[in-house]
Amino acid sequence: MSRMVALVTGSNRGIGKSCIIEFAKSNIDVVINYCHHEMEALELERYIKENFGVRVLTIKCDVSKEDEVEKMVNTIIDNFGRIDILVNNASVCRDSLFFDKSIRDFKRIIDVNLIGTYLCSKYVGKIMLENKTGRIINISSSNALDTFYPESCDYDASKAGVISLTHNLARELAPYVLVNCVCPGWVKTDMNKELSIEQIQEEKKKILLGRFAEPIEIARVVLFLASPRANYINDSIIRVDGGRYNG
Repeated sequence: MSRMVALVTGSNRGIGKSCIIEFAKSNIDVVINYCHHEMEALELERYIKENFGVRVLTIKCDVSKEDEVEKMVNTIIDNFGRIDILVNNASVCRDSLFFDKSIRDFKRIIDVNLIGTYLCSKYVGKIMLENKTGRIINISSSNALDTFYPESCDYDASKAGVISLTHNLARELAPYVLVNCVCPGWVKTDMNKELSIEQIQEEKKKILLGRFAEPIEIARVVLFLASPRANYINDSIIRVDGGRYNG
């Protein structure tokens, strides 16, 4: 029996990279997707090949562009013949003062974070329905729930849209494809590397565990949702934020 195949968008770094490694450790063939930073993607590909006995494919694709997404999915099918797991992880964030935000930047956030999730789910979901099996795991954020920041209003809106899309996808693809959503809080990723020490300390005070998550801690939740142990979990929004509160 051939191994399962997992596509993780935006997987050259951060949470996506950790997901790729966790899937490879679990004997699942992996597809690394990137839009920028090709060297990071190729280094991850080399690491997977050298350390795990699985197949790996690396594809450049801007998930906000339908023609590129369609081409990426066709390439995966041509090489592997199947896609069993889709992790919609590709995301961008451009914080700025509320009144300084440009429409161009706002649209880019929506295009990548929300439209990209829709496009990948659309083309991969068709294949999963044909095969009558599959898992789609969307990466949203606690910002979509109740940890709002005006400087991140475009990001927050896009991630709230991902939650709504998750509910609709679960209904559209039932009963064959399980669709769930993970909402991380603060995670040690490049997206947050520009935070000041003061801001980091202030945010840690709001987390019961007193620290930011490691990317692997989010990836392990994703791996669980993709596993047979999660066969009866569908249309769920899972918060993974160390117990953040707003008090």
